[in-house]
Amino acid sequence: MKTRAITGLIFVIVMIGSLLLGRYVFGTFYLILTVLCVREFYMLLKKSGASPDAEAGFLNVIFIYILFALIVSQYGPLTHKLILLLTITIGGIMVQELFKKSVRPFVNIGYTLIGIIFISLPFVFFHALAYIGGEFNFHYPLAFLLLLWASDTGAYLVGRRFGKTKLFERHSPKKTWEGFIGGIVISALVAFVISYFFKELQWNQWVSISILVSCFGTLGDLAESMFKRSINVKDSGEILPGHGGLLDRFDGLLLAAPIVYTYLYFITN
Repeated sequence: MKTRAITGLIFVIVMIGSLLLGRYVFGTFYLILTVLCVREFYMLLKKSGASPDAEAGFLNVIFIYILFALIVSQYGPLTHKLILLLTITIGGIMVQELFKKSVRPFVNIGYTLIGIIFISLPFVFFHALAYIGGEFNFHYPLAFLLLLWASDTGAYLVGRRFGKTKLFERHSPKKTWEGFIGGIVISALVAFVISYFFKELQWNQWVSISILVSCFGTLGDLAESMFKRSINVKDSGEILPGHGGLLDRFDGLLLAAPIVYTYLYFITN
């Protein structure tokens, strides 16, 4: 428990610190984090007997992240034209498979693309949260993390004390409806407090975001659990002592970040 607490504290400090240190530190840190998460995903697949094209996957992950980081940072019209290069980088996944002696080439291609879509794209959307207003603003991604952590903590504490009704036992036996509702309530309370400090949105809009984070964060957690159960592993890795792997820490972000970005995009435009 002590190791878990220390690791968790350091993890939170590093996450928040990367936001407060400016756009370049923020962008670089989450690019590294994205690559590490995709690497973890591919390593789990390889342990299960699959053969994703990791090199081509990493190339696409890095290119897509940097490309959209430039676009949301408004670095000029040329960056939009660079999207056309995706036809080459994505096509490279299939070309690489031509030179491999695999009995299931399209399975490998599919696993490679899933790593790009399911793991890396959510981090692209999370990074884009900092540029919702056009200029770099750490309030949105920081609020997202605080709401996600509040939801997870609330779900754990309420579920442990009052949880009886299983939420989705087939994929996550410990999750309960009571915990899920508790997570929503705690996250909404944190959102109300956030509205006093971050004035970009009204309190009811922050609460709406907290509900989205709680609901889709839970679904992302369940999706990652479904993936791990499909390949018979408990933790996605061992990089964080007491916490498992990076995917275990960011599973709530996988579905929530794109949804929250979409919501913010429409209400701020």
